[in-house]
Amino acid sequence: MHAIVNTAQAQAWNGYEGAHWAAHQERWDAVNAGFDQPLLDAAVITPGDHVLDIGCGAGATTLLAARAAAPHGSALGLDLSGPMLQRARAGAENADFANVRFEQGDAQVHPLPRSTFDVVISRFGIMFFSDPAAAFANIAAALRPGGRAALLCAAEPEGNQWLTALATLADLLPLDGFGKPGPGMFSLAPPGAAAALLKQAGFQNVRTEHVTAYGSWGHTAAEAADFLLDSGPGRHLLTQTTPSTAARAQARLTDALRPHEGDAGLRLRSTGWLLTATTPEA
Repeated sequence: MHAIVNTAQAQAWNGYEGAHWAAHQERWDAVNAGFDQPLLDAAVITPGDHVLDIGCGAGATTLLAARAAAPHGSALGLDLSGPMLQRARAGAENADFANVRFEQGDAQVHPLPRSTFDVVISRFGIMFFSDPAAAFANIAAALRPGGRAALLCAAEPEGNQWLTALATLADLLPLDGFGKPGPGMFSLAPPGAAAALLKQAGFQNVRTEHVTAYGSWGHTAAEAADFLLDSGPGRHLLTQTTPSTAARAQARLTDALRPHEGDAGLRLRSTGWLLTATTPEA
């Protein structure tokens, strides 16, 4: 693993948060899968393309990219999280993908090969940079002239039903600042924030589309509440209160999620910004 300057995120994604995502890979993929097709459509990956997947996590989007680029193209997944990359490599081996590989590293400083990739993609992996300008400049330099970018980041917090459900716990848990712009999940939520960074990094033809998708969070409200409160942020909130208050919060969150139950399980809407851009032609 090469140098990492994004130390806080490295600690999180190699600690409880990364372990939780790795252990529940299928469930997290079900939460975000509704964004996969819009991302792939925007990326326009064709056979023979070499694709870079930033913040690839457990590798779901990297494998989709590798399949689209086959037989002569390839996909490289880059992520900070050792536990998630372990799942990614196992998934690629089980699926018998020969044109995919994964590297652990910090996109801000990782020595990506210059002018190599045809396409860069990311499904919600670009919001966690401590130095986003450095990260996007490094990514841009790894793309060939005329290369394409298709990137997803979280949009307005209030458009995410999982977060509005958590907001019902404001009098029970220390939610101050949770879901607001800043380092982390909603760092690029303000309109135009991500586009400005891409332009600063030298990207051209930058376009932003607001997208929404529904994800599966479990079969029942109780299952979804358990999942939310067992994730990194949820667990952090519960550790700051008493067991009795935590139990009340779990019961209330279950009630808040119950209206979203249906025949297909419990589904919640999430929002994002889908960014597309190109690097200058030679």
